[in-house]
Amino acid sequence: MTDIWLIRHAEPEECIRGRCYGSLDVGLSATGREDAASLADRLADEPLAAIYSSPRIRAIQTAGAIAAPRGLAITLEPAFRELDFGDFEGRAYDEIAAAFPELYRRWMETPTEVRFPNGESFRQMRERVLAAHGSLLARHEGQNIAIVAHGGTARIIIAEALGIPPANIFRIAQKHAALNRLRCYDGCCIVEALNA
Repeated sequence: MTDIWLIRHAEPEECIRGRCYGSLDVGLSATGREDAASLADRLADEPLAAIYSSPRIRAIQTAGAIAAPRGLAITLEPAFRELDFGDFEGRAYDEIAAAFPELYRRWMETPTEVRFPNGESFRQMRERVLAAHGSLLARHEGQNIAIVAHGGTARIIIAEALGIPPANIFRIAQKHAALNRLRCYDGCCIVEALNA
């Protein structure tokens, strides 16, 4: 049995609100830093063997709050990064809607079927996330680990465990600093806590 604590990063800096920021490196807000410390407290009694993080600063800072009291190193896993929105990165949503009305409409109606200009598609993200997740399950059989990443990453792993089709992935809530727990046996994961 492998226990996985799957964590969405805490709240990012205010300057990014209302903007598309999948691949952009933004740190945590003051509230985000407090929430990361709270996560560390909530997980204080968990015997974590390893902590993996997306390479984005907001995830690293969240993971750091959990790792520091334990003296654990954070292992960066590039496959757990958020979706690459390509040319949309850093742009306000209303600006994207005005400049790319048809693509924006398709994105809002069928978000898992769009490939972003000079970015990636949800299908590409899903493949890399699930491959890395499967690798960690094999590597840490019988251990407790934490994965600190993004809303998209967490939804993909949870949806796979629950058998939810990609088109319905956004029915899974993932607030900032969301804490999810999966218990995995022989590669099959059961969701024990969601968006806590």
